[in-house]
Amino acid sequence: MAASRWTTAHAQPVSLRRRGPVLERAILDAALEQLSTVGWNGLTMEGVAAGAQTGKAAVYRRWPSKEDLVADALQAGLPTIDEAPDCGSVREDLYQLCRTVRDAMFSRSGFALRAVLHECDSGSAERFHGLIVRGVIEPSNGLFREVVRRGIERGEVRTDATGDLVFDVIPAMMMYRSKVCGSEWGDTDIAGMVDHVMVPLLRSRAG
Repeated sequence: MAASRWTTAHAQPVSLRRRGPVLERAILDAALEQLSTVGWNGLTMEGVAAGAQTGKAAVYRRWPSKEDLVADALQAGLPTIDEAPDCGSVREDLYQLCRTVRDAMFSRSGFALRAVLHECDSGSAERFHGLIVRGVIEPSNGLFREVVRRGIERGEVRTDATGDLVFDVIPAMMMYRSKVCGSEWGDTDIAGMVDHVMVPLLRSRAG
């Protein structure tokens, strides 16, 4: 699709002379950019070198394979969500957290991550499984658990609403709608998911 942008770019003369961490950062940034635009299948070492304005040999000296390069690029650029919102109600907390997750999914790093998840064959995907679990799934899951824990303390959420399947609902729906239905998850869609799925699922029986 957009591969021509990268295959023609590598013919341009190399004009920058950088070394060490500065050059490595440029290469990792170029890898993320390629992943987010042409995807896993379109990413090439030559295209990354062109994007970083360096020679192909400089890329291969540091990363002997595409998988090695992408693993480090994702490690350096995975979207991060550091804190669960505390707005006073589980409904508003979930809504704001889902908006934050949505924004991360549609950031450059998020597009790169989704390209890996959607396009890799099973062998390559296995290489990135632990990285994605540690860098994305576990942190975001922990924030959703924090929101639910506070809801239990306020009496809004039933005390047994802490099973793993409960915390799979939001990421599963967002990934399904994004991948299969092409939904970009506008604020109205997020509000509907929270109001019609999550709040009824979590609601305290006393409420």
